[in-house]
Amino acid sequence: MARPFDVTSVEAKWQARWLDEGTYEVDNDDVRERYYVLCMYPYPSGAAHQGHVRNYTMGDLVVRYQTMLGKAVLSPIGFDSFGLPAENAAIKAGSHPRLFTEARMQELSSSLRRLGAVYDWRREVFSHDPEYMRWSQTFFLALLKAGLAYRAEAPVNWCPGCLTVLANEQVLADGTCERSGDLVIRKDLEQWFFKITDYADELLDDLNGLDWPERVKTMQRNWIGRSEGVEFDLPLADDPSRALRIFTTRPDTGFGVTYAVIAPEHPLLAHLTTDEQRDQVHELVERAKSESELERTASSEAGPGLEKRGAFTGSFVLNPFTNEKVPVYVADYVLGSYGTGAIMAVPAEDERDYAFATVYELPIVRTIQPPADFEGGAYAGDGVHINSGFLDGLDVVAGKKKATEYLEREANGVATVNYRLRDWLVSRQRFWGCPIPIVYCEKDGIVPVPLDQLPVLAPDDVAMDESGQSPLATHDEFRHTTCPRCGEPAVRETDTMDTFTDSSWYFLRFADPFTPDKAFDPAQAAKWMPVDQYIGGVEHAILHLLYARFYLKALIDLGIASGLPREPFARLFTQGMLRIDGAKMSKSKGNQIAPEKYYETVGADGLRLFHLFAGPPADDVDWSEQTEEIIEGCGRFLDRLYRLSEYAEVNFHDAADESDLQVRRAVHRAVATVTGCFDRWMYNIAVAEVMSVFNTVSKQARSEHGIQRATLDEAIDLMLTLLAPMAPHVSAELWERRHPGATSLHHQNWPVADSALTVTDTLTMIVQINGKVRARIEVDPGLSEDEAQRLALADQSVIRALGDAPIKRVIAKPPRMVNIII
Repeated sequence: MARPFDVTSVEAKWQARWLDEGTYEVDNDDVRERYYVLCMYPYPSGAAHQGHVRNYTMGDLVVRYQTMLGKAVLSPIGFDSFGLPAENAAIKAGSHPRLFTEARMQELSSSLRRLGAVYDWRREVFSHDPEYMRWSQTFFLALLKAGLAYRAEAPVNWCPGCLTVLANEQVLADGTCERSGDLVIRKDLEQWFFKITDYADELLDDLNGLDWPERVKTMQRNWIGRSEGVEFDLPLADDPSRALRIFTTRPDTGFGVTYAVIAPEHPLLAHLTTDEQRDQVHELVERAKSESELERTASSEAGPGLEKRGAFTGSFVLNPFTNEKVPVYVADYVLGSYGTGAIMAVPAEDERDYAFATVYELPIVRTIQPPADFEGGAYAGDGVHINSGFLDGLDVVAGKKKATEYLEREANGVATVNYRLRDWLVSRQRFWGCPIPIVYCEKDGIVPVPLDQLPVLAPDDVAMDESGQSPLATHDEFRHTTCPRCGEPAVRETDTMDTFTDSSWYFLRFADPFTPDKAFDPAQAAKWMPVDQYIGGVEHAILHLLYARFYLKALIDLGIASGLPREPFARLFTQGMLRIDGAKMSKSKGNQIAPEKYYETVGADGLRLFHLFAGPPADDVDWSEQTEEIIEGCGRFLDRLYRLSEYAEVNFHDAADESDLQVRRAVHRAVATVTGCFDRWMYNIAVAEVMSVFNTVSKQARSEHGIQRATLDEAIDLMLTLLAPMAPHVSAELWERRHPGATSLHHQNWPVADSALTVTDTLTMIVQINGKVRARIEVDPGLSEDEAQRLALADQSVIRALGDAPIKRVIAKPPRMVNIII
């Protein structure tokens, strides 16, 4: 059947109107309640793919819904336009990264507009804008002046494929680069760092007040890795005047120390290594240089390969609890950058120490009594101390306290706190990034570029080398300059900043890009901050989200962002990934599916409905053979809505009767349900509810008995209003056709259900399988979770849909929903 309207012309009409009329532009002096919605600004790799469609459809729904609630909603857009992917693509295409990037920005902007996503384009930000770079460099110099930026030689992660340094967070667990897949190696380089470790405690403590997914907060807590323990000395057996300084979180297990382990980078390694052991130690040290920290700290199990992770140094230290000699090993799983770079090993209470001791046939002394049903191996649980001298009979808490006091008296012990978090390495040996505003002078050393000479811009007349080497290092005109202090010849820093510096403050620029000669006016930014709803992928849980939190706190302390809240994102939603053949859909994997063909058939609204309907927004979604059928079904639903709004095949009766009352009840219950779903990120349920009530209305209207016109008009208008944030084009078009000359649908207030019509003895509970609606069951509003699960699994439609598939889990949220995961 032919479509009842020209989808492309209707959508183009409304997209142009929203843009031309500035429907979603908002001023900083707006008197309405403010609400800041922000999707993580995209990397401009090209036109949008379905992953973009999914993410930005959800963000757009929030913008439109909050606007209809009467709020002044800030919805900005910009582009994370610096970065290695653009540089590599430009090398491959034989063009300048700026030209390549700006072309991709145009493609992505066009794709987002065609999706119907609405923004205040006046506030557009992109990282390579010289004005934006000016302030990024200004912030770098402010951090430097405050001692929060510094240069140091350090072992770094070097990707030979990307020819640049990687942050620890950019190295995968298998030791490869997250982008190129090359094996990352360790090398020593002079690098620039930000002192994020100064903020470790605040970054950890402030997580408690954030409305974020718990798994994201847990990931950040683990990455910061706060450990309370004791530093103390293990005297060298052959020279007690010297000692190995170690850190432990379990001083109470000291009687079980049967060996010590130092990092390959430890400064005492050469002294501790005897001639007989030198070759073995050297072999291990060289192997550790080629491993990432993630590889080195991966948990070890007894078995093949573990014997290669350690080597005996030939030396011994004294256990201060027993005064007995214990051997010193060097092992790759101990890091020189954590604690003191040395640990005491208690194999009876630590799985990795137990595995190591088993391979090297070292003694194992149990110091905590395991429970009666313990099956052997390392035991790290609670219990009373045994084989521990003056600690015997104490529990773990009391044992820690007494052992710490002993070490403070006898072994130079000091109670201390260590962190897994390392300072943020921001140097990158690439061209397409914000230059670091530093020059090096033989007379004056490290010299900041004066503020009135910012921004430092990379030259355009560069040739991108296929080897990947940054042309800044060989561009004489850029590299050679004069010292701002003494006027003598100097050279510029040729590293650029990590692109995460750009995304660590862009939300502040969005809040106020209008104040002249300022990155932002704190008083104006404070009107919007913190971001009320931040939306993006969970893959940014450690990198971007942690860095942005640090950056805002630092800018506040530097007086640049005075008066702002110390957390940038009050509420975070992480949408699920879109997968195809089990892999994340992305341009780098070459498996993306463009939305353009759907724009021409079902339209942006049909595609939007699919992404909202496909499953719970936080869950991953698989693009499968059924996807096309579901998308077409969403398009057919909009066609049916269009025909109903034109009264096609509708029968009317004059006086309202019981059937009209039932229709009105169904519609007002749908208003209440959809509102609740929007507030709780249950968009798939919202779409299902609108489709369900449409079927109720349509069935009655096309029945022989028919429907009263006033009832049908109310039902259609309310359904269009509910659909406005989800399918904005078609709903706006039908509203205008039904109400010529009236205020546009998207300026209407969000509907409120008539409570007299929503009162009911039962509610409709939706049963889903993997996010797809399979049944609707009338239930008591006070239904328990167990009863909801029982009813769902007993429903015949659900039983048929499940077949023989094993159930992984059941999520019951009575009385509205049960989701069965298979």
